[in-house]
This record gives sequence, C-alpha cells and structure tokens, in this order.
Amino acid sequence: MKEIIAIIRPKKMGATKDALDKLGVPSLTAIPVFGRGKQKGIAAEISCDIRPERLTQGDAGGMKYIPKRLISLVVGNDDVDIVVNTIITINQTEQIGDGKIFICPVDNAVRVRTDEQGESAIL
Repeated sequence: MKEIIAIIRPKKMGATKDALDKLGVPSLTAIPVFGRGKQKGIAAEISCDIRPERLTQGDAGGMKYIPKRLISLVVGNDDVDIVVNTIITINQTEQIGDGKIFICPVDNAVRVRTDEQGESAIL
C-alpha cells in the first residue's frame, strides 16, 4: 500500500475528487492549507477571503502564503500509477503553482470498526 499526498490548487479540488470517484477511489482526506513554493507565491491564485496578514509581502516580493488543498489517500500498490496520473491530468496547467505529489509507503492500515487490516481495511 502507498499513501499519496497531493498539494493542489483549491479550484481543482472538485474535479480531482470526481476523477478519483470514477476510478473507484472514493476515500480521501482533504485539508485546506496555506503554503508557498520556491516562487514565493502567486497573487493571481487568490480568489477567496483570507486574513490580510497571510498576504503580507515577503522579503523577495512574494506572498507569505497562498491557499492550497492537501489531499491524502491510501491505495494498493497496483493503483498508484493510475491515481497519480489522474491527479496530474486534472491539475496540470503547465503554470507555476500546479502543486506537488508525494508517494509514501504504508506498512499497514486498520479499520477501527471491524479490525480489518491491510488492503481490506482501505477498500
């Protein structure tokens, strides 16, 4: 099993969720986050209300933080490539700020309600 962690644009969240649903991957965790990459943020990304101090200019003229979505899902090893490729297809605009994807090993998963373990706990 692998955990796929993706940081994407907030406006791409709905399309990403719908595409993953079509793949049969309905379970994910989505968290609104603030951050920035090496470009120090892009002012055009802001289309939501956030506190003014979050937009304070940094030393290099970039923004302090910009809103993103962090999604996390655990899939079987055989599904990693299709899930990653789907996330890329939906989120790739070829512009700065498209996001990042991290793939991490998962030793085990346990469904609390039933004590199922391994892949049966995530299906």
